[in-house]
Parts: sequence; structure tokens; C-alpha cells
Amino acid sequence: MKKIIVGVFGLMYTFIIQAQKNTILIIADDISPDYFGMYNESSDTANTPNIRKLLEKGVLFTKAWASPLCSITRSEMLTGKYPFRTNIGAVITGPTSPQIDTAEMSLAKLLKFYAPQKYNTACVGKWHLTLGVQAKYTYPNILGFDYYSGNFNGAIPDFYNYTKVTNGIASTVTNYATTETVNDAINWLDTMDNTKPYFLWLAFNAPHTPLHVPPSNLVDITGLTGTTQDINVNGANYLKADLEAMDTEIGRLFTYLITNNLMDSTTIIFMGDNGNATQTSQNPIKTKSKDTVYDYGVRVPLIVSGPSVVNPNRSSDALINIPDLFATILELSDYSNWLAAVPVNKLPIDGRSLMPIIQNTSQIVHDWVFTQKFTTPMDSSDGVSIRNQDYHLIRFDYGGEEFYNQTLDHFEINNLLDSTMSSTEILNYNLLCDSLHSLVNTQSCSINGILNVENKLVFNLIPNPTVNEFMIESNLNEAYNLQIYNSLGLLVQEMKVEADQKTVQSVNLLSGTYMVKLISKSGVQISSKILILND
Repeated sequence: MKKIIVGVFGLMYTFIIQAQKNTILIIADDISPDYFGMYNESSDTANTPNIRKLLEKGVLFTKAWASPLCSITRSEMLTGKYPFRTNIGAVITGPTSPQIDTAEMSLAKLLKFYAPQKYNTACVGKWHLTLGVQAKYTYPNILGFDYYSGNFNGAIPDFYNYTKVTNGIASTVTNYATTETVNDAINWLDTMDNTKPYFLWLAFNAPHTPLHVPPSNLVDITGLTGTTQDINVNGANYLKADLEAMDTEIGRLFTYLITNNLMDSTTIIFMGDNGNATQTSQNPIKTKSKDTVYDYGVRVPLIVSGPSVVNPNRSSDALINIPDLFATILELSDYSNWLAAVPVNKLPIDGRSLMPIIQNTSQIVHDWVFTQKFTTPMDSSDGVSIRNQDYHLIRFDYGGEEFYNQTLDHFEINNLLDSTMSSTEILNYNLLCDSLHSLVNTQSCSINGILNVENKLVFNLIPNPTVNEFMIESNLNEAYNLQIYNSLGLLVQEMKVEADQKTVQSVNLLSGTYMVKLISKSGVQISSKILILND
């Protein structure tokens, strides 16, 4: 009889575990889609078999937008709101930086306190939503996480030696950070209340700088010396090694889930928090990488994999905003009326559920997606950015504006506002501009009013490509400074150009792709162009 009772309880326990709807959100730090071979858009990718395996039960999203910096993206996921609603528009660096308000109705609070089935909640790894000061060490717990362990700041100084906070208590860790993060995740899963489902926010520091040599048992890459010189010259190799080490440790987590009968009841979401940093960017225009509102600065890898996915092993080109994960995770948790628990003064919520795409009932959740960056004092890259399936409009806070056909011009080289536009381009410009105006109250606009004014700046480089000399075609009737930046974003040449000067000669520049900027006498950028120099 005892054996029968034990067997019955064992079956009941197995049924409870398998019936749960668990979610693990895995966040990689500073990584664009082009380092993943499954996106087929780069010649230089990392070895990530465990992440790739998620596709067997998943959906790969090809047009997912995060924000330009990690603090902004994390705030969007935790609250479901665009940056201008939380006032977190830049990286948190000091006491004057806006930080997450603990009064927000966070994703973790909703799952822990309000969901029909109350959830175990944990945040493991990088936080970076408040300053790393002792007075704020319990903020992850206040915001709804039963358990928190990880580093508070944007980057750890050393992957082999850093400060970790565990439920408000700081300690020094000398274990490899990527390994430590998975250790803490597994330890929490081992000790949580297993009668309740769980939500795990798993935020790796990798492959964020400092680039380094990971433990040899985690990677197949060899020949990394770890010297500063080698890292500076071959940064991409170190990023791939750090990404591979993270993938290996993710595989160890997956093995744990399988061994403990949790994998089949768990949705795994893998994502990046913003695009590659300049040092490891594979964009030919390095200045359009992380920390910018260009597509390469905000487009990230995103996979949703697990039991809720219908017709898995497919990709979607639907427009996705990272705040969508807020609503998606709640609905993956069978919490459909979550909006009723959000206080009126914390509305609206911008994120939309991706369940129609996950369940393959629809392929569209947005007509457009949005991101932004704002700092104090204003940075030249601050601005708002909005795109639809093909076109992308950027408005910089200093007043500049750029418009691209993102589908045909993947790296956003040709600003359509610098030339006569087709009726289709004008239509898409007006649609995006009107949407932007409705969302953030920017000036309303008509493309006709912009293109047909006499003082519209015309700026062309002729010939382009060239060897070392080019003509400036411009109707700017004043002197200005001309700056030339190399592919690493470094200023390599600057000169004053008189209003009537037409010919400019580049001095001692190697062949390659450069960014030419026109700067007004007051120091404001007024236009930019790509210049290609040949031998």
C-alpha cells in the first residue's frame, strides 16, 4: 500500500511539473543578429549550437527591435513601456541618471502577486536598472523577484573577479561570471517551491566588454593570447569566444531542465539587449552601431521556443518591439486579464502580446515599431526612431532627420531625404512621421513641405567612390566645418570649408568607407554622407 501511495504521489508530482507554464528569459549583452549563423546575414558567426537548437521548437524573429542601450531595454521589458514613459532613456551611470521606479507594476510583481497561479520569480545576472549602491541592493526584490543574484552595474571590471549582490548582500566572486550566473540559476531552480510555476530572468554579462579569454573547457576557439593588443586588433574573435562560452553554459542549464523534467513545460526566450558595440560591429559604418537609434544599433536576435509554439522551426519577419515581451510572458503564463491589475497611473502599457505569432494565427502585431535615446546633457546621437516593414525614419534631438529604405539599404547608407523621392517613399515618410507625432508629439509633417523649400540642404560628394579628392555639391550659403570619420568612428580629418569652396582633398587616408559630416559654426551637425575611398 505504501508503495502504491508513493507511486501515486510521484505521478501527481510529475503531472504538476509538466502542466506548469514556466518561462526563462535569457538576455545576452551587446549582441546583434549577425553573429548567429541562423540569421544568414554575416560571414563571421559564433559557434552557438545550444541557442540554435531552440529553433527546433521555436520561432526566429528577424525584425525585433530593442533599444540602443541596456538600461533602456531592461526597463522596457520589466514595465512594458517605451522609454519616455519611464524616463529611462540612457545608460545608468551615476546618481543623476533616471532609474527604475519601484512603484512600477513590474512583470515580476504581476506574476508573483496577481496571476491566477502565483509564480516563483527570480532575476539572475546583470541588473543595471538602478545604481550599484547598498541602499538599492534590495530593489530587484521590491520589484517582485523572490530571488536576485548578480551584478548591478552595466559592466563588470573582470569576468573572473567582480562584486555580486544576493538578495541585498554583496560579496566578491572569483568564479567565471558566465558560469556563476548559470550556477545561481540552477541552485534557485533546485530550491524553489516546486508546486508553483516559475519565471526566471537570466541576464548574462557576456559578450559585453571587457572582452577576454574564457575557460578553455567552454570553447573550441584557440590561439587567443588575451593581450590588450590582440583584443584591440581581433575583438571579433574574443566576442565569438565569449558568446560560445555562454552557449556552452546555456547548454548546461538545458541539461538540468531535461534531467528534472522541466524542459517540456518551459518556454525559453533568447534575446540580445542592443546591437554590437563599435569594436565588434560588423556594420561597415561603425558609427551606426550600439548607442545609436539606427537599425543596427537596436535590432537584436530573438527566439521564442517551447510548448506554446505552433508549427515550430520557422521564422517571422513581423515587427517586434522588446516591450512586447512584457505582455507575451504574462499570456504565456495563462494570465490574460493582467491589464486589470495595472494601476491607472501606470498606464498605458505599450507592449503587445506575440501570442498570435507564437500560435501561428496571425503574422502581424504592429504596423510600426519605435525606439529612442535621450540623455542629459543632450548627446548628438539622441533621438527617436520608427520603422515599418520597409522604411525607417529617424529624428535626432538636435534637429537632423534621416529616412531609409531599410529593406534595400540594410546598412542605412543612403538617406532618402537627400534626393528626390518616389511617391511610395513620400507616402511611407508621411505615415511614419504622423505615427511619430501621435506617439511622442513631435512636429507634424508633410514631406512636400520639407522637400520643396528653398533652404533645403543639398549635400553631395562627387565623385563617390573617389581616390583622394572630391567635389562638394551644396546649397549651404555659409562656412562650415567638414569632419571625416573612419569605420571605427574615429575623427581622422577636420577642416573649415568656405561657402564658395567646392573642392576638398582628403589627406593621407587609406582606402575604405568613411563618414563625412557637415558641422555648423555653432557645432551642430547639419548633414552627413558616406564617402568611399579607393586606392
